[in-house]
Order: sequence, then structure tokens, then C-alpha cells
Amino acid sequence: MILITGATGHTGMEVVRQVTSKGARVRALVRDPEKADTIAGGGVETAAGDLEHPATLAKALIGIERVFLLSTADPRQVELQGNLVTAAKRAGVRHIVKMSALGAALDSPVSFGRWHAQTEVQIEKSGIAFTHLRPHFFMQNTLMFAGGIAKDGTMYAPMKEGKISLVDTRDIATVAARALTESGHEGKAYDITGPEALSFSEIARKIGAATGKNVRYVDVSPDDARKAMLGMGMKDWMVDAMMALYGVFSAGRAAAVTNVVPRVTGVPARSFDHFATEHAHIFKGA
Repeated sequence: MILITGATGHTGMEVVRQVTSKGARVRALVRDPEKADTIAGGGVETAAGDLEHPATLAKALIGIERVFLLSTADPRQVELQGNLVTAAKRAGVRHIVKMSALGAALDSPVSFGRWHAQTEVQIEKSGIAFTHLRPHFFMQNTLMFAGGIAKDGTMYAPMKEGKISLVDTRDIATVAARALTESGHEGKAYDITGPEALSFSEIARKIGAATGKNVRYVDVSPDDARKAMLGMGMKDWMVDAMMALYGVFSAGRAAAVTNVVPRVTGVPARSFDHFATEHAHIFKGA
């Protein structure tokens, strides 16, 4: 049986869907039992548990052989995910597939990258077989610009002309499902990208082509971007992390394209043109 954490989130729900479609038995760890309704059905069990409370994890891990480890970004992420790793070791889990991030490293300039790297190391030292999934910036993240695009056809960011090989979360989930239901992925770290590297100017043009609107990218200064994020109510630590991430992106240090999706799944990675066409109604404001 497979335990999936983060199962009520966008990526986690897609992993649940794809794993169950392969006939695997799935148990979803849910912190809020009321949210279990969003993933219940299709033979999916749910277990109440919270990474912040290790005592709740032992029962959820009974009979579990493999774990998909995903949690929301948090300054305590290393501690919280570490609680699951420790509990999994005690429960005799054989394989952990961790949702990490592209560029994860102990000396990463981005806090997310350092946190993920620390947990990767903990899993490796635990003796449990591992697969690290290191995806790039999600295509779905561009939907946060939908409001501005619908209003006046603009999207703002401090990206300059840096290119990124953003990836659809559904492709990440497909790689995860393979790693969770097949052998041969143990000991691997997969850098997961889309099929091409794009600047935000190019992304804007593709959204424009999909929506029939004139969409333009407006570059803003890091200071203005920081003020805007804080004004939206984003927490300081998240703003700091996002600005560091934008710094890496805008410097052109995240443009590499990998063949992980087609190599692991046997199908091409979704293009941004495809994504923009599918989500054109959202970019239009529907």
C-alpha cells in the first residue's frame, strides 16, 4: 500500500488519481478530516495525521510499503518532513518518493532548495530506498497572473529576460506515479522540466495567442516586486524565498531542459502552448 501526503493539494490529488488508475492501493494522509471528501472514492483510504504531531503518523503508516512525501512550504519544513521520515523508518517503509525542487542543494541560494536538500539527506541516511523528484517552476503557477491578464493584459515580475523550463504538475505526477508503482527508480534523483525554456515575455505571447488577447510582460524591479508581495499579505520568509528564486531565474541559471518526463513516462512533456490553450478561459477571467 502507498501513503500519499499532501493529498488534498493540486499535485497530491493528481498523484492520487494517477496511482489509483494503475490499480495500486492508496491511503491519503489528511490533516483535516473534512477535506477527505475531496479525495475519497475510488478505493482510496484516508488517515488523519499531521506532520507536526509525530504521534499521529504511526497508525497512518501501518501496512505501508511506499510513501509519497509532499508538504507545503514552511520554515519548519525540515522538521515536519523529518517527522514523517523517522516514523516511516520505524514502520518499516521500503521506499520514499520525495517531492523536492530543482536545484535542491545544501548551499542553495534559495531557502526552499536548502530545506529540500536537508530532507533528501535525511532520507538517504535512513537506509530507506529513495527517489527524489526535483521539478522546475510549475506551469500552473502562471495562473496567478490571470487577474492582471484578464483586467488589462499585463503580467508583472522581476524576471528580466531570464528563461525557465517550467513544467506541468500533471507531468510531475506521472513521474511520481511511475516511481511509486514500478521498480528501477530507487536511488534516483529526477530533475523534471518541461520541453522548452521560455522567458516571461515569451510566456506572455503564448498566453496571448491562446486567449486572442494582447498580453505583455512588464518587468519590475526587485524592490517593487517585494513591496507588491508584502502588500498581498505574503509572509516575510516567503517573500525572501521568492525573491531569491526570481534572482536565480532572472540571471538565466534555470534554463536547462531535461528529458526526464519522456524517458520515465514514455510520453512527451506537455508544452506551455498546450497548457495555455487548456487554461485560456482562466486567463480570460472566467
